[in-house]
Amino acid sequence: MPAGGRPTVRSRRLGAALKRHRLAAGMDQAGAAEVIKASTTRVSRIEGGQVSARALEVDRLLMAYGVEDEGERRRLDALARVANQRGWWQDYGDVVRPGYADHISLENDATAMRVWHPSLMPGLLQTPAYAEAVISAGPHQIPDDRVSELTKVREERQKKIEEGGATFAAVIWEPVIHALASGGDVGIEQLRYVLEVMRRKNVTVQLLPLKEEKMAGSSGPFTAFSFGPEPIIEAVTLNTLTSNAVLEDPDDLGVYLAGFDALRSVAMGPDQTASVIREVIRTKEVES
Repeated sequence: MPAGGRPTVRSRRLGAALKRHRLAAGMDQAGAAEVIKASTTRVSRIEGGQVSARALEVDRLLMAYGVEDEGERRRLDALARVANQRGWWQDYGDVVRPGYADHISLENDATAMRVWHPSLMPGLLQTPAYAEAVISAGPHQIPDDRVSELTKVREERQKKIEEGGATFAAVIWEPVIHALASGGDVGIEQLRYVLEVMRRKNVTVQLLPLKEEKMAGSSGPFTAFSFGPEPIIEAVTLNTLTSNAVLEDPDDLGVYLAGFDALRSVAMGPDQTASVIREVIRTKEVES
């Protein structure tokens, strides 16, 4: 069983990839079991993410499936080696619930992320002060010490894009910017910080114009993840009031890829987005 006594997103991703390659090779689970000298039950549990395949098993299975792509073989080998490793987020104990832990694990492994948010600045772009305000304003009363811990988790998550470990593209609905401008010093500080982050080569931020309210209402916030050199979406997380739901079904992923592309196609470009944010800040400063 993967660490923590429950399937992890890493073990599920590994299992899904192995199943995909097995089916492409036209082999059944009994044949795969012979390859690794195990039972069909173990193969089934590996493919379902209930247990993690060992690196040697992955190597033998990929060889039997005829997978010659060295990049794919290295990717799955690496995934097998870290599937049960303890993540830094586990040091925060009960503060990071299982669904949130899944989301952070996906962020940690991702090579590319696409984020849509119609009502807030995405977590990886938040200042500590804004993050604390957002966490405190949630529907549940959170003790001050937990708010502090959750804010630290959010800061730790941001290292992924600060260090250039992944490309990050966000589409945000324009009213978010105006709401921040009305939020006093914390909001203005947040807007200035976004302008700073947008200078990074691996970060793209676009505003969906206010007039596109039908498009903005087509979906709640979500994050789409890619894990290899190609920008293929392999997982999506949805924000809920109590947790983060992970979608991994190919049909679902295709819908969210199309949805993000549609949002991005009608959003302002990065340069125009930056200009709008600067103008909103300037206007607020004049009013003050």
